[in-house]
Amino acid sequence: MIFSIDQILSSEDLAEIKQVLQQAEFIDGKLTAGWHAKLVKNNQQLKSGTSQNELKAKIRAALAKNSLFQSTVRPKSVHSLLISRYDVAMSYDTHVDNALMKGKSGLCRSDVSFTLFLDSPQDYEGGELVIEGVQEEQSYKLEAGSAIFYPSTTLHRVNPVTKGTRLVVVGWVQSIIRDASDREILFDLDTARRAIFAKSGKTPEFDLISKSIANLLRKWADV
Repeated sequence: MIFSIDQILSSEDLAEIKQVLQQAEFIDGKLTAGWHAKLVKNNQQLKSGTSQNELKAKIRAALAKNSLFQSTVRPKSVHSLLISRYDVAMSYDTHVDNALMKGKSGLCRSDVSFTLFLDSPQDYEGGELVIEGVQEEQSYKLEAGSAIFYPSTTLHRVNPVTKGTRLVVVGWVQSIIRDASDREILFDLDTARRAIFAKSGKTPEFDLISKSIANLLRKWADV
């Protein structure tokens, strides 16, 4: 399932992050790419240090309090974050994200990938995130502070930037629900349950759906 969430970052958080990045040092993005991705990756990434740690903590905090992210992704850990910059002529050609990445407690699965946009689409040209499907491609270029989430299993790319600068946060999540179709079932059930509660309160139908969600979590959760 591919979905977007608007305004994950508040305007205040976004302004603070952009201010820090104006003075920050970026390095060659190939340093964090896999051996085959190095061939097609042409961007820059924020250098490790105190400012990067503070920005990552702010982004993780914003995700932790976003109810849509929590109910859709059901994160076990947001284990990897990179702050990337694309200047004119920079791009990242077709690739798939690594299945396993290093987290604080060891190797983590990448179940869900995301791109959090830090610039308005009017601030740069090109630089679309393109996700490849079986029969078609879809491109995404969201407002600053908004993010697109997609299965880490997909082939995707970033088109060349032709004007301006593209600043984004890219991240990877290990979900407590390994299978993407199972996550979608849980999200649909939870959406229906909330709609019933908003309309009629705690009804027998609400209780039955709540029971199904709880039992499916017991069956599928990887904790």
